[in-house]
Amino acid sequence: MTVGGPAVTIGILYPGFSAEDDYPRAESMLGGPRLPLVHTEMREDAHRVDALLDIGADDVLAEGVETLARNGAGPLDAVVWACTSGSFVFGWDGANAQVTALQAAAGVPASSTSFAFVDACASLGVTRVAVGATYPDEVAERFVAFLAAAGIEVLSLSARGIVTAAEVGTLPPAAVQEFAAAADHAQAQAVLLPDTALHTIGLLDALDAHVGKPVLTANQVSIWQGLRLAGVDVARAGLGSLFARTAPGPIGRV
Repeated sequence: MTVGGPAVTIGILYPGFSAEDDYPRAESMLGGPRLPLVHTEMREDAHRVDALLDIGADDVLAEGVETLARNGAGPLDAVVWACTSGSFVFGWDGANAQVTALQAAAGVPASSTSFAFVDACASLGVTRVAVGATYPDEVAERFVAFLAAAGIEVLSLSARGIVTAAEVGTLPPAAVQEFAAAADHAQAQAVLLPDTALHTIGLLDALDAHVGKPVLTANQVSIWQGLRLAGVDVARAGLGSLFARTAPGPIGRV
């Protein structure tokens, strides 16, 4: 288990305002890597397909990269579009094109939370999952289809039907733990909580213990993916099963 770490910088593009404080909390726990965050434009806070396609548009993400530079983030080692629904809603090919455009705009390795979930599952050897989605059914089912394209079987889907990210961000820790446990399936190897609007950093070990298996959360996998893209050994205590091992090295999807 490593302590501290290289002073790499992972730019985080985050839509709106809900659980963005998970990132400085994680930064303090990581002890080295920097996670400068920019709030990208969200013309409408809605877990609705048309609104999600809008917040994940290439020009919105490119502007986010420019804002990172204007804010003095410094040289970036990687950048992550920290929005699950604003990436998987495009479908597998569309989400890949989104990351390709983001990487071109940033000039460094890039990814999104949707691909981070896929790569986190691969790292843990997980192929069967349960999903606890805060989204309405129509949006949640698109995440299931995205995972299926990666060969990940969703054994059960629990969708809470919450329309706005702002409301998701108000869920207290106890509610998050109970939501994860209720979403579980006996045959699932992990439980996935895909919304970056959900506060989970600081709860990760407790979530794993409460459910009795790895619980992968959106902000957790986004940070893990960014560090992995930067080629950093990310084994850390306190950040759940995913961070309890050394990452196998940098990856590149585009």
